[in-house]
Amino acid sequence: MRAKITINSNDYTIDFTKPLDISIPIVSGDKNPVAWYLDAPNVEPVKVGKWVAAVAQGSVVNFNTINFNPHAHGTHTECVGHITEKVHSINKSLKTFMFTAEVITLVPESYADDLVFTKKQVQKAIGSKRPEALVIRTLPNTTSKKSRKWSNTNWPYLMAEAVAYIRECSVKHLLIDLPSVDRERDEGALASHKAFWDLEGKIRMDATITEMIFVPHKVKDGSYLLNLQIASFENDASPSKPVLYALEK
Repeated sequence: MRAKITINSNDYTIDFTKPLDISIPIVSGDKNPVAWYLDAPNVEPVKVGKWVAAVAQGSVVNFNTINFNPHAHGTHTECVGHITEKVHSINKSLKTFMFTAEVITLVPESYADDLVFTKKQVQKAIGSKRPEALVIRTLPNTTSKKSRKWSNTNWPYLMAEAVAYIRECSVKHLLIDLPSVDRERDEGALASHKAFWDLEGKIRMDATITEMIFVPHKVKDGSYLLNLQIASFENDASPSKPVLYALEK
């Protein structure tokens, strides 16, 4: 299926049969990525007495229970309820799902004992573009991100001034291939989360952060259409499936 759309007075064609999925699925066991000091997620059939809900074990259906944490076990999208006393729901905060998006690639720079992404880097990468969503691929970018054990790795993070600049560019949806936009151990500062949602100003209830994506190298830096879908959880975060579509002139 192909469709024509107009973005900022420019006409594009989108081939919806060619999705570019940048989500990481939840997989039972060690093949799944894990962050925040939790164990791996678990998917297993329901067991009642000697009955096991698996066709391979004699049942007529497969009937699994899944134990996971959206923040720790794969691609997830969160709203401001992640850091507020009142737990706002992502299911109520994200009400539209198609956005203009810009994919950028950043190389972390040394800062004290950390690796960070700076405001200057973001400014250079975005240029004059003002997309609704910003997708950040970080280098190095290997497929190991799909199963990485992130806990206690002190991953690179976005400086708060960089995130404030992203907010000032009117970006409503920020996506990154790391477990958090903030430092792993920051003593609860959450400076970049707070900067993005403007916690000290007019809180952006309709803005979202999506973490633990994976952007393969075949997805080039540039402009796309983003379809950002979540599961209907009444929670601050939900597993999500961001999908990009190329814009053809």
